[in-house]
Formats: sequence, structure tokens, C-alpha cells
Amino acid sequence: MSLPRALVPLLVLGLAASARAAEPDAKGVEFFERKVRPILAERCYGCHSAQAKKVRGGLLLDTREGWAKGGDTGPAIVPGDPGKSLLVQAIQWTDETLQMPPKGKLPPEEVAILLDWVKRGAPDPRHGGVAAKPRQVIDIEAARRMWAFQPLKPAAPPKVTNESWPRNPVDRFILAKLEEKGIAPNATAAKRTLIRRAYLDLIGIPPTPEEVEAFVNDGSNDAFERAIDHLLASPHYGERWGRHWLDLARFAESHGFEHDYDRPTAYHYRDFVIEALNRDLPYDTFVQWQIAGDELAPSDNLALKATGFLAAGVHSTQITANQVEKERYDELDDIVNTIGTSMLGLTIGCARCHDHKFDPIPQKDYYRLLSTFTTTVRTEYDLKIDPEGDAKALAAYEREHAPLVAALQKFEAEQLPARFEEWEKTRPESPGQPAWVVLDLAETRSQGGAAFKKQDDGSYLASGKNVDFDTYRFVAHVDLKGITGLKIEALADPSMVKGGPGRAANGNFDLTQVTVTAGSRDGKSAAETIVLQNPKATFEQPGLPIAAAIDDNPKSGWAVDPQFGKNHAAVFEFGRDISFEGGTTLTITLVFNGNNMHNIGRPRLSVTTAPRPVGLDGNPTPLNIAQALKTPRSERKADQTAALLTWYRAIDPEWQKLNKAVGDHAAKAPKPSVVKALISSEGLPAVRLHTQGGDFLEKTHFLKRGDPNQKLEEATEAFLSVLTTAPDAEKHWIVPPPQGWRTSYRRRALANWITDVDYGAGNLLARVIVNRLWQHHLGRGIISTPSDFGAQGEKPTHPELVDWLASELIRNGWKLKPLHKLIMLSAVYQEAAELDTNKLKADHDNKLFWHYSRQRLEAEAIRDAMLAVSGLLDETPFGPGTLDEKQKRRSIYFTVKRSKLIPMMVLFDAPDALQGTGLRPSTTIAPQSLMLMNSPIVREWAEGFARRVEMKAKGSVPDAVKSAYLIALGREPTADELTDGTAFIEQQRETYPAKALQPALADFCQVLLSLNEFVFVD
Repeated sequence: MSLPRALVPLLVLGLAASARAAEPDAKGVEFFERKVRPILAERCYGCHSAQAKKVRGGLLLDTREGWAKGGDTGPAIVPGDPGKSLLVQAIQWTDETLQMPPKGKLPPEEVAILLDWVKRGAPDPRHGGVAAKPRQVIDIEAARRMWAFQPLKPAAPPKVTNESWPRNPVDRFILAKLEEKGIAPNATAAKRTLIRRAYLDLIGIPPTPEEVEAFVNDGSNDAFERAIDHLLASPHYGERWGRHWLDLARFAESHGFEHDYDRPTAYHYRDFVIEALNRDLPYDTFVQWQIAGDELAPSDNLALKATGFLAAGVHSTQITANQVEKERYDELDDIVNTIGTSMLGLTIGCARCHDHKFDPIPQKDYYRLLSTFTTTVRTEYDLKIDPEGDAKALAAYEREHAPLVAALQKFEAEQLPARFEEWEKTRPESPGQPAWVVLDLAETRSQGGAAFKKQDDGSYLASGKNVDFDTYRFVAHVDLKGITGLKIEALADPSMVKGGPGRAANGNFDLTQVTVTAGSRDGKSAAETIVLQNPKATFEQPGLPIAAAIDDNPKSGWAVDPQFGKNHAAVFEFGRDISFEGGTTLTITLVFNGNNMHNIGRPRLSVTTAPRPVGLDGNPTPLNIAQALKTPRSERKADQTAALLTWYRAIDPEWQKLNKAVGDHAAKAPKPSVVKALISSEGLPAVRLHTQGGDFLEKTHFLKRGDPNQKLEEATEAFLSVLTTAPDAEKHWIVPPPQGWRTSYRRRALANWITDVDYGAGNLLARVIVNRLWQHHLGRGIISTPSDFGAQGEKPTHPELVDWLASELIRNGWKLKPLHKLIMLSAVYQEAAELDTNKLKADHDNKLFWHYSRQRLEAEAIRDAMLAVSGLLDETPFGPGTLDEKQKRRSIYFTVKRSKLIPMMVLFDAPDALQGTGLRPSTTIAPQSLMLMNSPIVREWAEGFARRVEMKAKGSVPDAVKSAYLIALGREPTADELTDGTAFIEQQRETYPAKALQPALADFCQVLLSLNEFVFVD
């Protein structure tokens, strides 16, 4: 389709505008320090540094000049071009004559880091041109004099000459600097511009024509203030500003790396951010809960969800035992570095291998801070979503259940003893030793950490941890002689899925190997181990076959699918007597196969002394019961009588009836309304996937050069020295947890330190967040490197304003919404965006904020704005996301899968969630415009937009053009735009059957959605 000439220049701007820098220099340096330098130091410096005993090939990799000059074969790196970089060729081992390191290829993840580094242009601070000279010795006292580390100094707003311009104290700080430079601030923007700016800024969708007209026609002095209050109260506020924080938190819903497994319950952290912002949760609490919500407010679901911040980073899911420690230190580094950049504006991770080269962060501070998270793991936790409703349902259930329990207890007390006596009088004489004797286990152990509780029938119910490839080890001391066989029962139980008898997600189990070690109780005779092969009988349902799979082959096993909810058993023959004179100690080991927790949930073990093991002849009799039955009633001890009653009741018909009534009603007990959420905590099972070995470090050590193979002494918790001024140092915040509590309270101490404005990091925390708010409102931070307040970052243009805003934040209880309002009601926020040649010469980058900086909307806001004007936006909040590009909810509800990012989001510079992003790039590339003009999804939105327009225009093409401009841009078209728009629609109608208006309107609406004016905030 051909475009109306009045619209062409606007669209072409989308193709031709110059792009801003993809990332600030500081971020490239941070990537090098955190990712690249440790690899070079560990893998390369031994042969390619000034400290090497012999420099190989004439190549030095310990300086920028070294790799740029190269060695005998030429420059090692061509920045931005991995294909031409010899270093990349060497580490990829694609050429047999060029393979480095020579002793073995680097791990794939290290190759990927170096490849990414070269693609980024090989940023390297080891060069004379860096922004700050690396420090040799860190002087903490001297460092505290740097502006970022000083206490807040809220100076009084300065006096200005032009007293008519300031609307609030913020403006005085801005105007004072402008007057020093002789620059006059721009006039106030038009009301239509201002209301659209506020809507896109605070909620990320444009105002409706009715909302624009209402504001334009409201002549009251507080019209804009009331509009801001309305927007801050909107649930869309949290969805808009939550996305800014999720960038910093490197939030994603998958683990990353090659396999990139999903995290289906991670979305709760995203929902926390949105809800917390909508509630205006105080920012200090917002920060504290993300670090230690489970320790500070363990009964608050929102606080528990908040800890998903710690779990949001990448996690390798294919970790062998010898990689566990390295990967764990990498994860802890990710946590500490993200806290540093997002909350404190410091690149703490740069101190992993050595003292920070530019900022006052010693390596010892890094590791002591790292130790805070030694035992912290990501775990899936059941959140109670309706505790009040659960309590009411439980109370009603207990009222109905109590009479059933009372009836059973009354029967046991008043009738059961007499019924047992009657049964005993009439029972047949015991033939002697029972066919099967249940083993009373002296030791029960699960390699995976499950606990076992003995049941009345001699079985043991497993609970707690349930892991893949578990092994059970049971020990029994037996005084029987002539032991010839073993019976293993897997009993059903209502506590398991489908009644079990397995603990897998479908109730199954997979027993692959059974070994029995028999030895004398006194230990004088050598023990013998037998690997049992293929049982002779199985199941309590005759005729069902058993897979001959319990043997010495670990890849096969005994499973019971689909016979769930039933008792199963297997009998093994020893072929001889394995007992010892004086008693036998049996150690029975059950090995389970499968990676889905295929373990028996309620095992019972029995032995026999029959010449040949008998089959499945009813319930085995515990030896103590058999002995008690042989003892005359008058000679029985109280414990024998009690044991007999407990055993007998299971075969008493009346007791069975009453007990069944209790059990049937118990099965109807209300279950708590819970939802699983990915959180971070301690003392809970970790999300393991395919990790071998432990879930966390027992201790954190100082590491030489960041290498886990070069451990030094243990690191104990402390915080950044430069931000710690308490007389008792870290002890000021460290307190022991309550007796018996499962967490260490180390994270609680960190949370209190980071928000402490008297002795801790609270002042810097406030400075960083007020600068972030200013950055998103005004298009540029007062500190233009929002995640680096250190020596490598830019200095503040208005340091007094930063401190004043930070003080206001703290004074108002750390509430962010009043700060939004304060900034937006200022004259500087309400300035027009027009440019002036003379002012540009004096302040080209607008560091003094003499005009409003036009900002392109982020990817999510572009899509959301299109959905809003199309009338198709689904405003359903919270809950699981989706990868379906056609979904119509807000873009924040897209699932962030690191290996499968949403194409439109990527095209408009959404982050990859591998690390925190404080400042998104804003590129301008041809594929963006091509997508807007050719995407079938955008076309669907344009058609929805056209239906709205058609309804309002009632067949009038000029009215349709006016309506479309009002809906999309909040203004009426100019005379030329109206003429061209009308002509364009009429021209398009000629190309459709019957000169249809609706598709022609859709063409026009799609053009409007593609305009710079639509995707930029003026």
C-alpha cells in the first residue's frame, strides 16, 4: 500500500533516527571484570602474562595492548569479530595447529563467555584510557569521603533569580544550575502532550480521547495533580513500573544455559513486584523482603514471594559432582552482584578475584558478604492462599470428625479387651513359629534424606525428602535360627499419590536391586553379602506376573504400574540358612532406579525359617506378638498386653468398621488451599533437577583468584566496610535465629544493614532508587550510570538534588508514590520537548534538564499501547504467563524463557535476563518498522483499532481519520494530515472488493501504529 505523504516523514524517522549507545561503557567493564578476567587469570596467565616464567608465542593477555598487538601469529583479538580473532579460533579447537589451552579444551560455558566478550567489542579496562586509575591500596576512611558513601546532606533548595518558574523545591535545584550556565528552561508542554506523557509514563498505555478531553477542559489548578493521583492508584501502575524492576532483578522463568528448563512457579516473584508497587510497600521493606522475606515476615505470602529475587538468576541444571562447588560460587556471585548493581549501584562482583580495581571494595568484603547466602537455596514452597477459609473448613470438619474418633476410642477402651479375650479362647492352637516374622528395625536410613516412622503393623512410613535414585538401608538384629528367606512388602497408604505404594508422582516405584548382608551380632564372624535375584512370588492379587527385574542390573527394576493403591510383595529364597549362633545382624539395602523419585513409601520386611520360603499367606506376624501369644495371660507384662490389643484390633470386624468410618471421613479432610511458588530460603529441599552432590556449601571460603580449588580460610558474614560505620561493625545487625528455627538469620542481618540510614548502606540505597525514578521520568538519571555509583560511573550533575530527594524518600517512610508525584508536579518534568540550537550548544546532552527528553517507549509499552488503542487489551492481572505471542494480556505477563524470548520484545531491546539491566538500549533498526508494517499480529490489532474507529465515524471517512488520531495520539489531525489520511483511505478502498471501508481503515490504523509519534513520549 502507498502511504499518505503527510505520514511518510514520520514513519521514515523510525528507520533513519540514530541509535543511542547500546550499553554504557561501565557495563562492558563490569562484564569483563566478572566474567572474563577470572577465566584469563586462571587459564591463560600462566603462559601469557608478565608474571609467566616463559611467555609462550610472544602473546600477552594480561593487558589490552598485549592482545591487541598479539604474538608471533598477529593480533589475538579483532574486537566485534570473533571469526577473525585468533583467540576465538584457538579456544574453539577448530584448527589442530591452534588449540588453547594445550592441556585441554575450556568448558563450553567459558568458551561462550569469551566469544560473547569479543562480540561485545572486547571491553577491557586494563588500558591507560580507562575512566579512573586503578587503586593499589584501598583506604576505607579516605574512600568514605567520596560523595556516594557520605551521609545524606539535604541542603535547602537554592535561591533562584526566576522565582516564577519553580513549581516545587525540585525545580530550584534544576533552575539554579541552568541560571549558572545562562540557559532558560523550556516552556510548559501543551496539556494534551502532558496528559499523554503522564499516562505512558505511569501506566504504559495512552489515555482515551475522553480522558484527554476531560483534562484539557479542566481549568482547575490541581487538575494535573488529580490525574497523577488517579494513575498512581491504577493497578496498571505496578505492571508498568514493575517491569523496570524486573530488568534489574534479571527475572526469568527458566534456568538458562543449554537445557534452559522451565521454572513454572517463578511467576510469583513477578506478581510480588507488581502488587508491592501497587500497595506502595515502603521501598526499604521492598528491598528487605527480597533478601530475607522468609526471615522477616515468614507468615506473609508477599514476603515469601519476594525472595524469588534471589532465585531469579541463571542456574546450570547439568552439574556433575566435581562441578558443584564452582557452580555454587558462580550462583552466589550472581546474587551478590545483582544486589550490588540493583540496590546499591555498585559492581561488587568485580572483587571476586582481587580487590576491586576502582572502588573501595576489598576482596575480603566480597567473600564475607557472599557468605550471607552460604546455605540459601531456591525451593518450591506451598503458599497458603486462603488461611481464614481453611480455618473455617477445618473447624467444620473437626466438629464432624470428633464423634467418630470418640466412638472408636470408646470401643477400644470398653469392648476391645473383652473381644480379644474371647477371640483368644477360640483361636486355634498356634502351630509354633509364624510363617513370616516382621523385622523390628534397629536402623532406618535413606541416602536421599527421607525419614521413617514405624507403624502398628511393623511397616515404616517414609516422609520428608524424596529424591531421584535413592537407596534405603535397614538394619535388624534377629535371634531366630534357620533364616531361609526374605519378604519385601510395599504397602499402600493414603498419604501417597493414588495410595502408593510408591512415592513417585503417579504412585509408582522402581526397585532395581536388593542386597542382604548377614553377620553375627557379636561381630566375631565375617559378614556375607548376597545380591538377591528375581523374587519367586509377588502381589497380593494372585495371577499377576512380576517382571524379572530385581537383580544386579541397575537399569531394570520392579514397578507396579498400573496396580496403584494396593499392597505388593516379593519373596526371595536364600537357598540356605544364613543365621548365626548367638543372633544375626541383617543389613538390607534397597536400591531404586528412575529420576522421578520412584521409591517405596511404606516398606515392611519379614524373614522366614521355613525349609523353603512360603508364599504370600496373609499378614506376617511380628515376633513379639507370636511370643506374647505363647505367654500365659497371667504371666504377660503390661507392654505385651498393650501390643497384643494393638495387633488384634486390626483383625477385629467391629474395630475395622469403626476405624473405616474414621478413615473414610479423614480422607475427606479439607486440604489447605495452597499454591507452589519458587522462593529462596534455608532448611528446605532445593530444586535439584540433574545436579549431583550437595545443594549448598557447608562453608564459604576466601578463594585465591576466585578459584574454588585454591581455598583459604573460612569467610564469616560481614558487609561492605566503606558503608559500615557502626562501632561494633557487623555485630550491630547480626542476631542468632530463634531456637529451632530452620534459617540462619544471616540474610536478615544483611537486609537490616542495607536499609540502615544511620550505620549501614541505607543512604546509598535511597540515592540509587531516587535516581532510578528520575531516570525513568526524565529520560536520563542525575547520575547517568544508574547501576554504577562508583569511580567508573558518571558523577551526578545535581548531587544536592539527589540527596534532597533521598532525604524526602526516607522522611516519607520510604514510599515511592509521593516521590513520583513530587517529580511529576515539578516544572522540569512538565517542560516541552522542543529543541533550541543555542541551548544545544551550551548543553547538548541535556545534562541540566532544560527540556524534556523525548523517549521511545520500551518494547512492552509499545505492544501494550497498541493493544489498548485496538480495544483488545485483556486487563487480567497476575498468574502464570505464556509464550503465546498472540495473547492479549499486558506484556509483563509473557513468560520470560531465556532461550525463547518473545521476538517483538527482543526487536525493541528487551533484556535477555542473563544479568541485571539498569539502562536499556534504544536502538533504531529497519526490522522494527518492517515488523510493525508486516506482522499478522500487529495487523490484528490494527483491525481491532479500525473497528473502534468505524463505530465512531458512522461511515464518514474524515470523521474516521479524526477519531483514529484522537485514539492513537490524543490529538486531532492537522489539515494536511486530514486531507492525506482521507485520500489514503479512499485510495485503499479501491483495492478491496466492493470498495470495503473496514480493511482500508485497518491499513490506515496500522500506519498510525507505526508512527514515531505513537511509540515516542514527547
